[in-house]
Amino acid sequence: MRLVFMGTPEFSVPILEALVAEGHQIACVYCQPPRPAGRGKKERPTPVQSCAEALGLPVRSPASLKSPQAQAEFADLQADVAVVVAYGLILPQAILDAPRHGCLNIHASLLPRWRGAAPIHRAIMAGDAQTGICIMQMEAGLDTGPVLRRAALDIGPEETTGALHDRLSRLGAQQIVEALAQLGQQVPVDQPETGVTYADKIDKSEAQIDWRAPARQVDRHIRGLSPFPGAWSMQGGTRIKILASRLSTGAGAPGTVLLNPLRVVCGEGAVELLRLQRAGKGAQDAATFLNGWPLTEGTKFEGKS
Repeated sequence: MRLVFMGTPEFSVPILEALVAEGHQIACVYCQPPRPAGRGKKERPTPVQSCAEALGLPVRSPASLKSPQAQAEFADLQADVAVVVAYGLILPQAILDAPRHGCLNIHASLLPRWRGAAPIHRAIMAGDAQTGICIMQMEAGLDTGPVLRRAALDIGPEETTGALHDRLSRLGAQQIVEALAQLGQQVPVDQPETGVTYADKIDKSEAQIDWRAPARQVDRHIRGLSPFPGAWSMQGGTRIKILASRLSTGAGAPGTVLLNPLRVVCGEGAVELLRLQRAGKGAQDAATFLNGWPLTEGTKFEGKS
């Protein structure tokens, strides 16, 4: 088929690669414009732009699709379908209507649960047992369109957003390839009106750990915000990110450090800290971290006040 691909972050890259490998003709790749990054604040292309250029595909990165010119240029591509995954721009109705079979969105949740910007983070933070991929026929509402395909994944008890992100990206690639192969043979199913939740964009202000919360909540918070932005707590005047954890046992005041293995007491129970990162340092497993930042039993991690 003749496709337009619309995506921006790393999550979208395996899906673009799968469509090319399947033999689809990619008329154009749309992604968000390069943005300043790193210490030098040099403009850096998005992961999708880098991938598309390496594959020799034409790339467009408009700041908006609202102008008549941008919409005419899109329509001139005469695509059969637009495949959209984590693109990051709202698609006006003229864009949604331009491809012969409309626009298909690859969404990383089991809709209607977790519509919106951060479905992977929110699923882990909420303690969901499952998540998955939906292939949705796009319409004007936020992730409200009818679903062509859905596939579920169990969320592992120690799984982080980073690990689940990679599994869902691979699943999304598989599902969109199958959806395109069966296009016209599948009947879209309207989303139920019950069970709707919204996955708000992650704000860095959410990242500080509250050790007064139950261990199960703290553990989900840590795993859901790993690797970005990274849940953190102060210890000895230094901000330390906690990037991996699991449920454990222990008693004491919330925030108290227990050793062998490295644990922190919560409002109820404790969490074992598996991977940590000091400011300005790389991420380390607990044993390596303790070699460079010795902790004694009974010291405290400072949580929210």
